[in-house]
Amino acid sequence: MSEDISEMMNTSTVEPGDVVTGTVTEVEEKKVTVDIGYKFAGIIPIRELSVLRIDHPSEVVNTGDEVRSKVLKVDDESEVVILSKREADAADAWGDLQNKFESGEMLEVVIKDVVKGGLVADLGVRAFIPASLVDRHFVEDLEEFKGKTIRARVIEIDPENNKLVLSRKAVLDDEHHERVENVLHDLHEGQVVEGTVQRLTNFGAFVDVGGVDGLVHISELAWHHVDDPSEVVKAGDHVKVTVLRVDPEAGRISLSMKEAAPSPWDEYTEEFQEGDIVEGEVKRLVDFGAFVELKPGLEGLVHVSQISQQHVAHPEDALSVGDKVNVKILSFEPERKRVSLSIKDAVEDKVPSNKETDKFMEKQNDGPGTGATLGDLFGDLFNKH
Repeated sequence: MSEDISEMMNTSTVEPGDVVTGTVTEVEEKKVTVDIGYKFAGIIPIRELSVLRIDHPSEVVNTGDEVRSKVLKVDDESEVVILSKREADAADAWGDLQNKFESGEMLEVVIKDVVKGGLVADLGVRAFIPASLVDRHFVEDLEEFKGKTIRARVIEIDPENNKLVLSRKAVLDDEHHERVENVLHDLHEGQVVEGTVQRLTNFGAFVDVGGVDGLVHISELAWHHVDDPSEVVKAGDHVKVTVLRVDPEAGRISLSMKEAAPSPWDEYTEEFQEGDIVEGEVKRLVDFGAFVELKPGLEGLVHVSQISQQHVAHPEDALSVGDKVNVKILSFEPERKRVSLSIKDAVEDKVPSNKETDKFMEKQNDGPGTGATLGDLFGDLFNKH
């Protein structure tokens, strides 16, 4: 009889290859006894209960359960029918799994075992999930999945070789892509949102906004110059960012922490005026001059010609990063984010103190040949600053 028509109960005869339905009457250590309505009891050996290795039949069935099994052998001498639940399950499973593979349908599976290289589930046939397809990131300990129900998709099926490969990562990837599309649809340029710093690189920081990572380039981390992102943020920080660009096709978001923070050009507009002499710190030296920070994020340029009354060929000949210097504001243009500064003019405009004047007069009183001049005094003042 074929499998299509041989499923029966209270039948008068059974033959190898038939699929029968019966009720479990006894569960022993190495076998299960099943009433299939035949003159002989049905016996399912432990190895025929599941495609996976089990330690006891009770892991699969219990007394009173109804099971479908394939007849392997009718033993008239021993008066038993040898059955296989495993083969009956497999016959049913392959067709269903083939349909799910072709449709891309997601299925829920219970992880029964952890083996070298991945996870194993029983879907009527042995299903294998490679470690690389368990998650979107590396999973150090697969044991955490044992006994859990996960969602996965069939990505490879080969009944002839009894091969079935599943992927949980495929399901997670689809969910991530859908989430990205929704987030990108909702974001717009200029919007200020909150996010969490995920990781740092040498070129910036990736910030999670609504489940999607956006890049804050190092130049957009702060209004002041940043050499290393770790100077400003660390992983786990909650930050406000402004959306600069959204690229739905590439799935990329460009963000700015700088634009979400108050601009020093607006904050200090009323504090500085042309002609003011203020103290600043040398932040950067370039071929054409030095950038001096007046306030956090507010830097002005001292052109190389404005460093000293004497000729300076290279800014590093007269200055070092970190130097505190007095500068005169030559021009202050917040709308253009530009400040022109002069160290030379700050020295020239400085009024000598009584102590410095006394020192100058002492040189004058030393008599002819001392070489003390007013220029010497201002030279001394410059050298101090």
